Amino acid sequence: MHMTQRILVTGGAGFIGSHLCERLLETGAEVLCLDNFFTGARANVAHLLVHPRFELMRHDVTMPLFVEVDQIYNLACPASPVHYQFDPVQTTKASVHGAINMLGLAKRTRSRILQASTSEVYGDPDVHPQQEDYWGNVNPIGPRSCYDEGKRCAETLFFDYHRQHQLDIKVARIFNTYGPRMHPNDGRVVSNFIVQALSGDDITLYGDGEQTRSFCYVDDLVEGLIRLMDSPDGTTGPINLGNPGEFTIRELAEHVIELTGSNSKLIHKPLPEDDPRKRRPDISRAKQQLDWEPTIALCEGLTQTIAYFDALLARGKNPS
Repeated sequence: MHMTQRILVTGGAGFIGSHLCERLLETGAEVLCLDNFFTGARANVAHLLVHPRFELMRHDVTMPLFVEVDQIYNLACPASPVHYQFDPVQTTKASVHGAINMLGLAKRTRSRILQASTSEVYGDPDVHPQQEDYWGNVNPIGPRSCYDEGKRCAETLFFDYHRQHQLDIKVARIFNTYGPRMHPNDGRVVSNFIVQALSGDDITLYGDGEQTRSFCYVDDLVEGLIRLMDSPDGTTGPINLGNPGEFTIRELAEHVIELTGSNSKLIHKPLPEDDPRKRRPDISRAKQQLDWEPTIALCEGLTQTIAYFDALLARGKNPS
């Protein structure tokens, strides 16, 4: 008899986590969604609460957890500078103590565990595009270090648990992801531009707007995470998951203005410290090992995201 898989998603009420929970329920799994609601929102998973195989638990990953599960997706950590710099010590704890606690749980239950790492482990890269064997160019004592170094340390812990305890690990390095349920005030470029355009405000470009980013729609990313989790034992990663299409920040702003029909003007402000100039994943490894690549074009994804924010602003509230 085939047993239903019980899957834990930490940070499951967050932007990416909530989409992942939905997809996992569609596969027939039981989903335990864990969140402390620091940046996650109950509203993101409210529609899942009636689902018989979905359970929501308020818990902070910096505290130990005792549950029985078959798989763990460890997504819990504030992921935008405005949130992770609000309490940098707690951000480092979420990455490091969170990894230790979830790895301990995986060791006890002998479950497979996936770490949601980040392209920020590459810092301000000297290599372009970024491949997984690049060690990065990271400032260890700057205002972004709590996140960058916290995630790097989490990767260290994952590989040490793998070597020392033969734990079945997967590590995904997630590049810029966008879509419905992004936090409107997270300071990220896609949500910023959309909210500014829909509100008729000027759109803020930092620096000259020529710095580049790659934008992956959330549905594509979730597909990549699930394929990595379900890949053969030897495929530990790290594996880049992101969209290799590269756009300047100015091009993104122009797309958003066009799609919203806004009259917003572009204005320039100074570039924040340690802000990377270029960001684009090399996804050869994901294509080869997971048969994965993004399929949703930027304009298509932006249209869905704009519709979400439009409805949110029409209701006159932020999700909480």
